[in-house]
Amino acid sequence: MKIGTQNQAFFPENILEKFTYMKKMGFEAFEIDGKLLVEHVDEVKAAIRETGLPVSTACGGYDGWIGDFIEERRLNGLQEIERILEALAEVGGKGIVVPAAWGMFTYRLPPMVSPRSKEGDFKAVSESLLYLDKVAGRTGTKVYLEPLNRYQDHMINLLAEARHYIESNQLQNVEIIADFYHMNIEEDGISEALHEQRDKIGHIHVADNHRYQPGSGALDFRKHFDQLKKDGYDGYLVFECRVRGEDPEAEYQKALKHLQNCLA
Repeated sequence: MKIGTQNQAFFPENILEKFTYMKKMGFEAFEIDGKLLVEHVDEVKAAIRETGLPVSTACGGYDGWIGDFIEERRLNGLQEIERILEALAEVGGKGIVVPAAWGMFTYRLPPMVSPRSKEGDFKAVSESLLYLDKVAGRTGTKVYLEPLNRYQDHMINLLAEARHYIESNQLQNVEIIADFYHMNIEEDGISEALHEQRDKIGHIHVADNHRYQPGSGALDFRKHFDQLKKDGYDGYLVFECRVRGEDPEAEYQKALKHLQNCLA
């Protein structure tokens, strides 16, 4: 397993400097914003050549969720995700992380009555995934379907629910991304869920139980990494977290060392 990171506010803005900074810090890959990649693909290629730091995946950078309530936004999102997958293929990235939606609706807050039926949710997300499955097949990439916690999305909260979409639609290029923060809220057991869905998990996000940097909270990363090792997971573990502390750079470096120790 290799450890990558998304961008952070204290990283340099210049793309080459950003890649150099991450490489020096000890990260082994960059999960890039999709819009940044599409708009600066040549600069990203040059940074990869210069530093040897790969782009593992993309996350975000498009407008319109694959399960959007508004059809025009859903279709727009699909077109933008398609362009991101094409750009990922150019730079050697594995694929893009996509949730059904984020912040669009939750049953846990008022009005607690969805404007669309569960059958409608399944239809919209399935149509999007079927479209993107073909795009990913054409570009040699993957779509990583992300379950979010119940407060951020109402459609897909468990790894098993993501699996249901993959199997029901016979998707060949869609896999599950397991996010430790969301799993800590939703799954009965993180290690157990990782094991049960081991054949469909293609990517992983790491943050501690409170969404801050790994090692600053309550999660037992060594236990869960040991389970991943037993099940033969050899993909990326990507930091997707907020950072707290007086010195964010030092705290981030400390978190990386913590995960490296948990992998040892």
